[in-house]
Amino acid sequence: MITTRRLLLGLGAAVVLAGAAVGQAAPPRLVTVASTTSTVDSGLFNHLLPRFKAKTGIEVRVISQGTGQALDTGRRGDADVVFVHARAAEDKFVADGFGGPRRPVMYNDFVLVGPKADPAGVRGTRDIAAALRAIQTKALPFVSRGDRSGTHQAELALWTAASIDLAAARGAWYREIGQGMGAALNTASAMNGYVLTDRGTWLSFKNRGDLTIVVEGDRRLFNQYGIMLVNPQRHPHVKAADGQAFIDWVLGPEGQKAIADYKIEGQQLFFPNAGDAGA
Repeated sequence: MITTRRLLLGLGAAVVLAGAAVGQAAPPRLVTVASTTSTVDSGLFNHLLPRFKAKTGIEVRVISQGTGQALDTGRRGDADVVFVHARAAEDKFVADGFGGPRRPVMYNDFVLVGPKADPAGVRGTRDIAAALRAIQTKALPFVSRGDRSGTHQAELALWTAASIDLAAARGAWYREIGQGMGAALNTASAMNGYVLTDRGTWLSFKNRGDLTIVVEGDRRLFNQYGIMLVNPQRHPHVKAADGQAFIDWVLGPEGQKAIADYKIEGQQLFFPNAGDAGA
């Protein structure tokens, strides 16, 4: 009887100790990154994140949004890191005290995509402003993301560079969809229309239909990405240490090499430039 009681007491103590050990187990380390649809749709994060987790044990959850929405997510404190591509909007985010410092990560470029028949007559040219004027003059179908993304902001700046007032010039030919890059490309493919896209998403896009690149190489099509930690003083729940660990890895040798190594059909999608402080 005494032996049985001792055995039961010992088992009970073991269960209590095991429960305490479970209760004291460290929670999984998780960082939330608000980033652009282009980094997700291109497959870049699927390439980067397993390498980062293997190195640090930190898991990354990505919220895929246009740049404007991603920065809003950071402003609300619903992300630890923002990884976007609209320099003026990024600088305002930092100036308003929502995060920073802003650091360059990588770049690629935008391209104008359109039907192979090219009714605008711009295929093979390098002047994006002239191409947009031709599209507007002929009222050819043009698909705009219309979502405050970095690509949308770049598109609006290019219409301005082409001396076209969209408020006055837009009509049925100009279609805003309020969605991401993949949806915009799908819409352009279905309409046989023109659309501005980042090269990374275009290279990974499969439903091209009759679309092809018609304008590329204009210096105004340069597309720089930046990364920032959300301000933990404004939002104390921000995982500052682990968020900074992700930033440091992306900007460091391993992350920059992983970005450079990401290719589709032999073509490099993004070009690391963390060392270029002015980018």
